Amino acid sequence: MSDKGKQAQGQGNAGISRRNFLKLAGGTAVGVGVAGVIPRFVWLDEAVAAIPASGGYLLVDTKKCQGCVTCMLACSLVHEGVENQSLARIQVIQNPFEKFPHDITLAQCRQCLEPACIEACEPKALHVDGENGNVRTVDEEKCIACMACIEACPFTPARVQFNHVEGHAQKCDLCAEAPFWQEKGGPDGKQACVELCPVGAISFTKELPAQEGDAGYEVNLRGAGWKALGYTTK
Repeated sequence: MSDKGKQAQGQGNAGISRRNFLKLAGGTAVGVGVAGVIPRFVWLDEAVAAIPASGGYLLVDTKKCQGCVTCMLACSLVHEGVENQSLARIQVIQNPFEKFPHDITLAQCRQCLEPACIEACEPKALHVDGENGNVRTVDEEKCIACMACIEACPFTPARVQFNHVEGHAQKCDLCAEAPFWQEKGGPDGKQACVELCPVGAISFTKELPAQEGDAGYEVNLRGAGWKALGYTTK
């Protein structure tokens, strides 16, 4: 890991897919659940052991977001030491041809249960960081800039980005390794985008969101006061 880089409980069985259940039941289990409860692990096709779920997740309210890109600037600042939207690990996409609420999209890494980016990474640069709450992150020294992880991400835009300045892949680590910030990050700490969003359109949870579609990660963070401003609170 580079010098710069050196600085949850979920909802039980909810994240275990039918395919993963069959793999778990048919293979050799690593760590047996208590009283028949299936542990929250994810099995990759070629893996010998299971991948633990992340210790935390970012949730967003796209209807509350104002498109100010404060989260993007804060993200690049705490990770890279500069304010540069192209280096942000969270993306705000604005479409002036769409009407509210489809004119703004907040695209944050989902810390997926079945991370396609990790499965696609041949040099294993993209991995689960067991020392930082099992966040999915990139070992910059191992990255060979093949961009396979970016291509493998099933979301648009990809939740893994390419750092064009340093020449490696990067992604949200929940600020577990944010060397230019004086706060403890990661699942047991703070996240710059959550702390600095001026309207509170981003939140953090340790609860495992629903993995199908966007509903689990796009939530309502609008209080009663927002109704007075003309926003729906549903």
